[in-house]
Amino acid sequence: MSDWLRSQGIEPRFMNWAEPAAQKFRMTCMNIDQELDTRGLNCPLPILKAKKALSAMHSGQLLKVVSTDKGSLRDFAAFCKQTGNELMSQETAGDDFIHVLKRR
Repeated sequence: MSDWLRSQGIEPRFMNWAEPAAQKFRMTCMNIDQELDTRGLNCPLPILKAKKALSAMHSGQLLKVVSTDKGSLRDFAAFCKQTGNELMSQETAGDDFIHVLKRR
């Protein structure tokens, strides 16, 4: 997957979950303004719900999206590249994929 992302001009950012202290530090340091739970939804619904949530947010605010769709890693990276929103982080926790987006 990382090679495909790089071929699209997207540098994947994954957290090393072997370091629990780093995980807690990174997520608590981000001031998340809104959280969106899209577990159980498949493409394109997580993206569409994120797009709607972002449209109601102010520039610079952070949206955390939790998804179980494996394709969401690629989808959110491409979405941010196309819309100008910043992909702050993408992390995996068990079956969940956690994306943090910064509103443009």
